[in-house]
Amino acid sequence: MTTDNDKTTLDRADARVRHDDSLKGAIRDFTDRLRSGDLGMLPVIVGLVLISTVFSALNPVFLAPNNLVNLLFDCATVGVISLGIVCVLMLGEIDLSVGSMSGLASAMIGVLWVNAGVSLPLAIVAALATGAMIGAVYATLYNRLGMPSFVSTLSGLLAILGLQLYILGPTGSINLPFASALVGFGQLWILPAWLSYLLGLLPGAVMVWVGLSVMRQRTAAGLSAQPLGRLVLKAAALTVGLEGAIYYLHLGRGVPVMFGLFVLLAVILNYGLTRTQWGRSMFAVGGNREAARRSGINVRRIYLSAFMLCSTLAALGGILSAARLASSSQQAGTGDVNLNAIAAAVIGGTSLFGGRGSAWSAVLGIIVIQAISNGLTLLNLSSSLRYMITGGVLAIAVIVDSLARQSRVSHGRG
Repeated sequence: MTTDNDKTTLDRADARVRHDDSLKGAIRDFTDRLRSGDLGMLPVIVGLVLISTVFSALNPVFLAPNNLVNLLFDCATVGVISLGIVCVLMLGEIDLSVGSMSGLASAMIGVLWVNAGVSLPLAIVAALATGAMIGAVYATLYNRLGMPSFVSTLSGLLAILGLQLYILGPTGSINLPFASALVGFGQLWILPAWLSYLLGLLPGAVMVWVGLSVMRQRTAAGLSAQPLGRLVLKAAALTVGLEGAIYYLHLGRGVPVMFGLFVLLAVILNYGLTRTQWGRSMFAVGGNREAARRSGINVRRIYLSAFMLCSTLAALGGILSAARLASSSQQAGTGDVNLNAIAAAVIGGTSLFGGRGSAWSAVLGIIVIQAISNGLTLLNLSSSLRYMITGGVLAIAVIVDSLARQSRVSHGRG
């Protein structure tokens, strides 16, 4: 027979179990994921901390608020391109022409808006439509003819670059009106402090709302659910971190509007990948194309959407680059733009083997690359070192991805 003392003892034991689930359980789950090869974004976060520590020790200006604001401005242009790269990499494919596509879009803004007198919104729509059309061509070549994306996009790189040089003509450069809204957006516009702090609260609030919804669904289905304490702890940590970062940035100029657009696009893409049937189909096709086809997924349509989205975002990145530089030139989209966009996605954690990736990988990856570039510039070191260091970081990221993939396979067999 159970006495009142026994019931009290059982209640206390149950409370200790729930407490363990909310605190030690989170650590245990995290450790289990690491052992199984699910590293997530941990490597890139650790790398970013190390990079920041080294450069701030060598030059304290690196972590100065205004320098970080400039870094975020620079992140947005290539970061938007990297979001599209995430989509094609998740399918195990590649688009080598995103740099040239961004250069062509930049050239179209200058030619249509400045030279031809077309309105700016119409010029932007034309550039984005061109990107979508080129992406559709790549997808058609892959779906109908079986042409590898490496070959088709490499051909596109050369053809688009030639088109960019042709439409710019002999002058090779077109200056954009400095007083225009487009240039202001790329160089000057800052979010109001009150709006920045308000937006900083949203991710934590959304995390709690989504988490509670998932908990109710799993509880109704008789499945185990994440403890409420753990959910609140995660949301609180995220909110404190974001609000602290926003406060620090507003010690300088503040949060750039262009970086806000970049983050908004990442949020939209993340929602599409994690909360929609299209996103589930992307993961399925990237993991096993034939199995996805047999399960009823329209594989051709998935490839079409991924390539079109990639080229369209590359065009948008070119428009943002023109706004940032206040010009359209033959140099737009050349140099390391192409490689940095691909490297950012891979460094951030998107797998080259397909089936695994995240919109946030592009955000973290481009911050790492721009941090390296910015830090070396502050130290007055040559660009040759930037290329070598970025290449080394990319190689390490691929090695980590390969080892994690092998660990996941071994864990699955075990």
